[in-house]
Amino acid sequence: MISKMSRPPLLTLALISMLIGASINATRTNTPRLSILTDKPNYESLTPDFVSYNYTQTLDHFNYKPESNTTFQQRYIVNSKYWGGPITSSPIFVYMGAEVDITHQVLGVGFFPVLASRFHGLMVYIEHRYYGTSMPFGSEEEAYKDANSLGFFSSEQALADYAQIILHLKQDLSAENCPVIVVGGSYGGMLASWFRLKYPHMAYGALAASAPILYFKGLTPENGYDHVVSNDFNVSKSNI
Repeated sequence: MISKMSRPPLLTLALISMLIGASINATRTNTPRLSILTDKPNYESLTPDFVSYNYTQTLDHFNYKPESNTTFQQRYIVNSKYWGGPITSSPIFVYMGAEVDITHQVLGVGFFPVLASRFHGLMVYIEHRYYGTSMPFGSEEEAYKDANSLGFFSSEQALADYAQIILHLKQDLSAENCPVIVVGGSYGGMLASWFRLKYPHMAYGALAASAPILYFKGLTPENGYDHVVSNDFNVSKSNI
């Protein structure tokens, strides 16, 4: 018998069905757009609806060495403009930050406000450790210094970071009954999918875009990526 908690809510199915429409409608939002490749992050360009917070994060979630108790400040950004509040059990959409300053993704993910406005959801963007201002050891120079400092730079640690912040946020907002949907693209989409697998009690669903979830050596055909990209290029060229 499937428990009530493990049953996917209708919200998850609705999110999947409207993904394409949301992507198209994203250009109609007032969220400023930002090019990850050419523009520098500018937090001042965000509207007042986006509020930045810092969470005192644990450096190492999986060991009991003294250095595991070291902490750093991890940034997350919240937008409650459309949120229906905890009493209505309105959803919490959590964007899984990837390998970039989180401001880039706040400004660049146009469909996120569309989802929030449609479902009266709370928008949360969590920055990945070792990026932006979420830098262990106090600075980028120290964080990237050597193998010892980089040893805490892993997707497993990042997933645990996100779990900690989600728990903190739900407790702080008295939103324990609000379903969480995690969202991400590319590497962030991989994180969203893995989060749903590893912490199913915390996320009712995951929405992953362009996420090569199982693309690892030994799991997929050799040169599979090169084959797909080359084939796509050849098909496109033949249609010109």
